[in-house]
Amino acid sequence: MKYIAKNTLAIITILLLLISNSIPAWASLDTQESNIDVQKELYLMRGEHYLYLNASDNVNEFHLRFVFPPDYQYQAPTLLEIYNDTTADILHYQIEDDLNKPNKIINFTIGPMHKNESVLLHFSCWVLVKNHEFEDLSNYVKFPKKRDLPEETKTWLTSTKVVQVHSILIRHKARQLRGCSNNLIQFANRVASFIKNHRFLLFLIQLKLRILFSQDALTTLLINGENVGRSHLACAFFRGYNVPARVLLAHNDQGFWTQMHYMVEYYCPGYGWVLIDSTKGKTPYATKRQIINRISFPEDEENTKRDYIIPTMKGEERWMWIDNENIYPYYLDCKTGSKSQMFYEGNIETNAFTADYAFLLTHMVYHQYEKYLGVNLTGENLGHLQNATTFHLKAIAEFQQSNIQTYIDNMYLAYYEYLKIIL
Repeated sequence: MKYIAKNTLAIITILLLLISNSIPAWASLDTQESNIDVQKELYLMRGEHYLYLNASDNVNEFHLRFVFPPDYQYQAPTLLEIYNDTTADILHYQIEDDLNKPNKIINFTIGPMHKNESVLLHFSCWVLVKNHEFEDLSNYVKFPKKRDLPEETKTWLTSTKVVQVHSILIRHKARQLRGCSNNLIQFANRVASFIKNHRFLLFLIQLKLRILFSQDALTTLLINGENVGRSHLACAFFRGYNVPARVLLAHNDQGFWTQMHYMVEYYCPGYGWVLIDSTKGKTPYATKRQIINRISFPEDEENTKRDYIIPTMKGEERWMWIDNENIYPYYLDCKTGSKSQMFYEGNIETNAFTADYAFLLTHMVYHQYEKYLGVNLTGENLGHLQNATTFHLKAIAEFQQSNIQTYIDNMYLAYYEYLKIIL
């Protein structure tokens, strides 16, 4: 393969991937949008994390599992960057599939810590996002019958501890919001607006006093809640009418450090999943405004945790798991201690074919990167990996300078180096 001309190899690789059953449908080039005159926006985003860990006793090596952005529709993760100011003794790390796909986690193996010791993990997750404004979503879609839903979406019709679908109060409010209409799109807009505005003064009082309570759907209906509870309430409203809805853990463009942001997707028949930011009261919500870190499943809703900063606030889906009870994350106020934020690192508007090509190529390079991350390579294989990483970083730098063609060229060179690795 190394003797095939570079351009020929690129064409063959793309064609093979497009016809392969291993590539999800959303990754293929849309024949309706591959016209050279159609413009698309690409955004390079970076989710930065400062994660401090404290030890309450002497511990041997342990594992920390932390969410990593999945390959998902309009986003393609590209790189995990560990910064030099990290003080944790990271013995090994790799990106793995979580139990429920397409979710991913970073599995850190961390060396022993002493009692009362504190260490820092400082890292970023780089993601390429193809912007979608949902402008092709119809203004009218009928509520679905359960029997007509795709089987894989029915998972998100379940009633759970924090999404009480069968609550009489929740079902009553859902009926009020729906009224006599059979229009799912209208209902979604009413749900988003209601959740943003209802009993907002109670929320401000709770926030001021730092006594936020359970973030389940019913409590949020009664006294409002944080973005966690609002997402649960939105899901309960939708699920009660056989509309699959799920919580997303995200980092978005709030412009300040935070722990985690919670959003919602609902399933629109004949279209697919549609984004809602229930805190901002807006749907559909553009994909360029956040990195999706995790798609929550009913199992996540049944195994929630207390907030790291406000202990009275419970019912949060987890974004990290530590296998030693003597190790705990240190959060204080998102100014001191652990914190996270999303940053825009560049955006490019280009023709649809180029945007789709760059997106698919990023997807391909990432899967090679994930495959070899954490593998003990030597000799020529190690050299190819180092070359691939160099080209990968050059591609990111070129995107930041709005150079889409040189981004593509360097991503291709990274991919070509990965192909040379022989295990």
